[in-house]
Amino acid sequence: MKTAIYPGTFDPITYGHIDVIKKSLNVFDKLIVATTDNVNKNYHFSIDERIDIINNSLFKDLKLSKKKIKVISFDNLTISLCKKFKAGTIIRGLRAVSDFEYEFQLAGMNKKLNSKIETMFLMSDVENQIISSKFVKEIAGLGGNIDRFVTKSTVKMLKNKY
Repeated sequence: MKTAIYPGTFDPITYGHIDVIKKSLNVFDKLIVATTDNVNKNYHFSIDERIDIINNSLFKDLKLSKKKIKVISFDNLTISLCKKFKAGTIIRGLRAVSDFEYEFQLAGMNKKLNSKIETMFLMSDVENQIISSKFVKEIAGLGGNIDRFVTKSTVKMLKNKY
């Protein structure tokens, strides 16, 4: 069975992230969606809230398979997760050329830390490439409509925050 890790903050998960998840499932038998509490970032949602949002979006709203996707939190290196779950691939989403430099460096560092781990870059569909969690939060905070960017349960969680 081929397993991959899709790490991210998912604060909150968007349709762009979901596109990457769906595309990953076309290549891998199992996908670990892993959200982190990186100390260098300020989060809108707690780690537990993000886990709930991801689970509700993927399994309640979209009815994706719990047999193929596992949602977890982590606070260590992504390559450590790969070892734990016997995953040979890290999935990274790209929205724009500006994402590539950071992602390229990150992939290189992961390769130096464990040469057996590959990084696969996937792009969301064109209509979702402009979506970012940052913009979704900003639009929601200003009372804008975010229905086209996130699932129903995520819209509800964001409305409850504001």
